[in-house]
Amino acid sequence: MSTSGSILGNSVLRKEDPGLLTGANQYVDDIQVPNTAHIVFVRSTAAHAKLGNVDVSEARSMPGVVAVYVDGDLPIPDNVGFEGAPEHKRPPLARGKVRFVGDIIAAVVAETRTQAVDAAEAVMVELDPLPAVVDLEAAAADGATLLYEDLGTNVAFATELGADSDALAGADTVVKERILSQRLAGVPMEANCCLAVPDGAKMLFYVASQGAHAIQGGLLGDLGMDAADVRVVIPWVGGGFGPKFAYYVEYGLTAVAAKTLGRPVRWTETRSENMLSMVQGRDFIMDTEMGINRDGKIVGLRARVLADGGAYPMVGTVLPMLTQLLSQAVYDVPKIDFAAKTLVTNKTPVGAYRGAGRPEATQMVERIIDVAAKAIGMDPAEVRRKNFLQPEQFPLTTITGAAYDSGEYEKALDAVLAASSYADLRAEQAQRRARGDAKLLGIGLSSYVEITAPLGLFEEWGAVEINDDGSATIKVGTSSHGQGHDTAFSMIVSDKLGIPMDQIHFVQSDTDVIPHGAGTAGSRSLQTAGSAVFVASDEVWAKATTLAAKLLEANEADIVKGDNGGVQVAGVPARSLSWAQLATAAKDAANGVEGGLRHELDFSEGESTFPFGSHVSVVEIDTDTGHVQLLRHVAVDDCGRILNPVLVTGQQHGGIAQGIAQALYEWVQYDEDGNPRTGNLADYLMPSAAELVSFETSNTETPSPRNPLGAKGIGESGTIGSTPAVHNAVCDAVSHLGITHIDMPCTPERVWRALQTAS
Repeated sequence: MSTSGSILGNSVLRKEDPGLLTGANQYVDDIQVPNTAHIVFVRSTAAHAKLGNVDVSEARSMPGVVAVYVDGDLPIPDNVGFEGAPEHKRPPLARGKVRFVGDIIAAVVAETRTQAVDAAEAVMVELDPLPAVVDLEAAAADGATLLYEDLGTNVAFATELGADSDALAGADTVVKERILSQRLAGVPMEANCCLAVPDGAKMLFYVASQGAHAIQGGLLGDLGMDAADVRVVIPWVGGGFGPKFAYYVEYGLTAVAAKTLGRPVRWTETRSENMLSMVQGRDFIMDTEMGINRDGKIVGLRARVLADGGAYPMVGTVLPMLTQLLSQAVYDVPKIDFAAKTLVTNKTPVGAYRGAGRPEATQMVERIIDVAAKAIGMDPAEVRRKNFLQPEQFPLTTITGAAYDSGEYEKALDAVLAASSYADLRAEQAQRRARGDAKLLGIGLSSYVEITAPLGLFEEWGAVEINDDGSATIKVGTSSHGQGHDTAFSMIVSDKLGIPMDQIHFVQSDTDVIPHGAGTAGSRSLQTAGSAVFVASDEVWAKATTLAAKLLEANEADIVKGDNGGVQVAGVPARSLSWAQLATAAKDAANGVEGGLRHELDFSEGESTFPFGSHVSVVEIDTDTGHVQLLRHVAVDDCGRILNPVLVTGQQHGGIAQGIAQALYEWVQYDEDGNPRTGNLADYLMPSAAELVSFETSNTETPSPRNPLGAKGIGESGTIGSTPAVHNAVCDAVSHLGITHIDMPCTPERVWRALQTAS
């Protein structure tokens, strides 16, 4: 909410947009360095095979080729993609066998990219096929083909909760459903890329990533260098969505090749390569049961989950832990019995993808609640209402261990029901069914809670400094890739210090300038780095008022923001100082301003925050073709205190689009031999704006007590809330025909086949 006299809470246009709209902003591939060579990777065409001879002789003799590397040619250690599964090491260049289509066998460096591609095609590779492990249940079965024979299992991670409880005992009705959260590709507009520039004993590394220091940490191990000698810079980034939070073996190979050759080396993916090598998301099987009484009260939940980690475990390995953590969702569920395993398969590794473990929890709970509502003959909105955790219970720790900060779940549900005219939609649906219309109306609900700044990412570094000319500089350890950090953080400083936003400079994503930082993931930036900026601004103001009081011979309490910038004595505009004058005075040791007009800190919330909301989606299904037409999508999301509605709405729209895409369109597919069937954008279906409706978004505001801004994250909420709402809408449209469930994505073929079976 807007505060009188404060810029916070008001709609402010993004500072970032002029550069984006005019094309002035510089991305990794725009950076030109003399004498740059290009690296191209020879990738496996088999999902699982013994690696025989790799003949690079012809490639090494081709025009422009600088070097060709196979395993053992570069001084680079094996990669551990995730510390929780250190035994699953990946040789950067394949050794002994390959484990997915796209595994790297050789690297070719040439003067131009075209020459490198030509030489890569001349590398001859002998592959002796092995049985591919593609199906999750087959991977878990006794006697399954093993990706890592010496480990004796395909299980990379396991978690469980409430195994000793009978979660369903005493329920009037028990419902069950097999809920699939299919594999997705991140598909950012800018594919993975990097540029390694050696300079004597130092290395400058440009990369399109979500966290400079995380990339630096990976490079230090690969290069065998000290942090002081490896500088990582992230320029503008064309979309992240989680997959760009990963450290890729390609980065290490590019950097080590550059160090070995003593010249810059660039790697830029093609789109087809991106669909093979960039980490993918989701890929869960969730066998779920819910016990419910006739009055609508939930008795308990039981879930058995299998998750696909891909060929080499990365952060996706532990995402079932977040699914477990949020399996209580927004409800008072007395008992939960949850068990999950992450398995390695001969597919692209799985990493973080918008929501990362939390969407799966919401998909599971919200879908089974609709199944339960149908079983007891109660409106799904009323089942949710009867089971919500209540505001007076907060803060609370759920039986799964989630430390919820604040929530008014019924308020968000009521708001979305009113905004969507839910009762009228149900009446129209009943009329269509009574008439036997060929166009079926479906209404889907979801209520969700999610965790932002998860997995201990609730601390961040930030600094604010007044420059000699009276402008201010913000420095943070987060990394923006489209969210509007410059705008949001500048608003905070401007509000605190009265400095116009166009005189505030924003610095991020440079390890030579930013001492440390966790980057951007899990919708954490405003509540962590933003809070650091808030506190730092307060401290700078305190220093400035003390200094100004001394110079103006006034009481500190009488120093206020000046009518024309700077500071002044309250009610006496003539007795004032500009920020430039204050910055100069602060450097005079006689004035006793330690460190000048600057403050830095590591801000910690001490715990994560928990945004929430409710969505209603309305679809129409053509019974002749199975086509699903999205008619409306209404979202009420609560991300705590809102600093800038423009930024919040933008994040809602982007998130909802990706959530709808999962429900209706996107699906990374493999054949039984592990060959990708969706390796480019001709085969991988994504919606454009033309396939989507104009989303109806609004907000409730329930501040978090865990940071001074009262903020929670918003970057993933739209995705988490929208997917189950759309999925439920499709299933609701056909439920009167005896169809209980349709797997996502709800493609026309799947819907049509379900309708034919029902007929």
